[in-house]
Amino acid sequence: MQMIGRRLRSKKLWRNTAILFAVLLTASLVTANMWINGQDVRRLEEPLPEPSIILDIHGEPASQLAGARLVPVAFEDMPRWLPEAIVAVEDQRFYEHGGVDLGAIMRAFVRNAQAGGVVEGASTITQQLAKNLFLTSERTFERKLKEVAIAIKIDRTYSKDKILELYLNQIYFGEGAWGVQQAARTYFGVDVSELTLAQSALLAALPKAPSHYSPFVDMDKALQRRNLVLKLMYDQERITEAELQQAQDEPIKLHDGPANALAGQYMSYANHVMAEAEALYGLTEDELLRGGYRIYTNLDPKVQQAMEEVYQEDELFPASPDDTIVQSGAVILDPSTGGIRGIVGRRGDPVFRGFNYATQLKRQPGSAFKPISVYAPALESGYKPYSRLVDMELDFDGYQPRNADRRTRGVVSLEQAVERSYNIPAVWLLNELGVDKGLEYIHRFGIPTTDRDASLSLALGGMDEGVSPLQMASAYGAFANEGKQMTPHAITRIERKNGTVEAVASIEERQAVQPETAYGMTELLQGVIEDGTGSEARLDRPAAGKTGTTQLPNLAEFRGVSGARDIWFVGYTPELTAAVWMGYDQTDAEHYLKSSGGAHPARVFREMMTKALAGEPVQSFEVSEAYADSKRWNSFRAGIDRQLIEWESKRYESRLDREEREKLREEERREREERREREKLEKEREKQEKAAERERQRQEREAERARERQEREERREQEKQEKEREKQEKAEQRERERREREEEKERERQEEAEQREAERQRQERERLREEMERSGDGVVASGDGAIPGASMFSLR
Repeated sequence: MQMIGRRLRSKKLWRNTAILFAVLLTASLVTANMWINGQDVRRLEEPLPEPSIILDIHGEPASQLAGARLVPVAFEDMPRWLPEAIVAVEDQRFYEHGGVDLGAIMRAFVRNAQAGGVVEGASTITQQLAKNLFLTSERTFERKLKEVAIAIKIDRTYSKDKILELYLNQIYFGEGAWGVQQAARTYFGVDVSELTLAQSALLAALPKAPSHYSPFVDMDKALQRRNLVLKLMYDQERITEAELQQAQDEPIKLHDGPANALAGQYMSYANHVMAEAEALYGLTEDELLRGGYRIYTNLDPKVQQAMEEVYQEDELFPASPDDTIVQSGAVILDPSTGGIRGIVGRRGDPVFRGFNYATQLKRQPGSAFKPISVYAPALESGYKPYSRLVDMELDFDGYQPRNADRRTRGVVSLEQAVERSYNIPAVWLLNELGVDKGLEYIHRFGIPTTDRDASLSLALGGMDEGVSPLQMASAYGAFANEGKQMTPHAITRIERKNGTVEAVASIEERQAVQPETAYGMTELLQGVIEDGTGSEARLDRPAAGKTGTTQLPNLAEFRGVSGARDIWFVGYTPELTAAVWMGYDQTDAEHYLKSSGGAHPARVFREMMTKALAGEPVQSFEVSEAYADSKRWNSFRAGIDRQLIEWESKRYESRLDREEREKLREEERREREERREREKLEKEREKQEKAAERERQRQEREAERARERQEREERREQEKQEKEREKQEKAEQRERERREREEEKERERQEEAEQREAERQRQERERLREEMERSGDGVVASGDGAIPGASMFSLR
């Protein structure tokens, strides 16, 4: 009964949840409809006459904006099975719903709620079209509502065939192919109208994960995915069994190479170029896609290709428990000019105008922020690498920082604190300098803050809004460039298609810190890679950098859990500066980074830099003669201070050891007492359990005796009822027999009476015959006389 009750309650809960979801969805759609009324979906049909070209640092064409979208195909020019294949695999109820499949949304909502995460989606083809062409990549409920509202309006504006036409001309098929015409040429070297059923099924198989299912990457996966689409088409009665068999037997024959090498190439960089052109030069996306501009940039193909190759190596990134990958973004720039040499905006398939984790992300940087907020201002305030910093358990008005290893050392040098990424010395030092000093230097590096950032947590990267990898790379670029920070930029100039100059980049040079500070910071950060937490970033050439880790959210689901929300590495060589971030879109109990520390991003930094600088001459970090002389002059004092720090640290550790031994003895005594108390409680518990067991057995015996009494009484009652039933049956039997005897006697009397009557009648007839025979004249005599005219016939 309890189980049935729970099921009923569960069903009731899901029913109420579904009703609430429907109400919220309806209300949200009404609100979103007010917004969407002002949107003109007819611009879906606007032509894109000429693409803009992105040129690299050498002036060579590197990428083309929306090139494949310039080859639209009418629906009637597509083979009939291409739209059928897309509908079969992407949106089976496409021709039935009104742009949004509410049934699928409800099913996905319930399944995701039951699973505690996203295990099923519900976007229709129309929703995907709306998302790709009208909306940003922000992951918010508001954006999802707008997507639903736009999808409904598109469905009301266009026919189903027109929507499919627009969709197939816009989506990304991988290998740089945008739109089905470009895909047909890229994969098979044919016009879309010439596609076979098998080829159409393969193209329909790609949009879900183009790089994963691309036959250029993995022929077996592509074949399995194509055959799955064909099976879906057959199951949905879109093709016959003969067509299914013929298409499945058809081998995949690929075209020798992509039809347009520029289309979709370097997508992350191209997306940032468009964003920069819009933000700095006032160009609109429409102008960039239509205007035929020539956009000159700092893109270095060697660097960009190195980054993209590294991001294809999944083993360099943390594993995920399911299909939700650990995201990442990276940027590499030239610290001497601020020119962005390469960008990887995300892991997985490229997305046109998709969210760029290298430039748009805002996350707390962890310890990677210490050189900016603490150590740069400290060096400029007179602190030296051998300066003594406090490393003890401290309380700053309730804020109690802890080192990652949960240990303290009493006193450490500044360089030790940097190399080992100790937290307590960094917070103590910022407290000595003043939070305002830290904020001043953060602003010097061009990083904005909010009023809520004015706290000691700045020392550990605790920020209200966070920073992007591009901001971090730009800030560290100042350390590699004698303290001068150059405005980070991708675009150098923009020309119209007639050759006139539309815009030229204006680069600002800002002296973020003094050259001596930059030299000193570089030496400290070299130590991080050589002897500290950044050893995984070690190159075959001079390099400097810093790891960063942010803690998991302070929520009940993460209590006692070891892991991180974000991990960073920001580093540089004399030629290039790079920043790498890793983390999940949404951190929850199932999706968080299992290991803290910056080992994974440090490895990515190492691999990117190794490939990007392959064949380049090794350069050393340059310092001024004055700095070199000062370093030699202070080397003796530095050695003495290091020895004093080491001696004080050992003495502190010795005191800690004594305290630890005392604490250990106290803990052992406490453990003995607790053990005796536990044993006492255990005995008492055993005694109570035995008493409870005896009581349970007594109750069971009582219950057994009660059951036996009940059974005896029931048996006696049954026997009594049986005897009564038998007695009743015997009485009924005797009554039946008595009635039968009387009925038999009655029948016998009746029969005797009938026999006597029959005998009397016979005798009477016999007498009459005899009398007639005696009379002979037809007169029948009676007792009183004769009956005239009577005859034998009439008597009979």
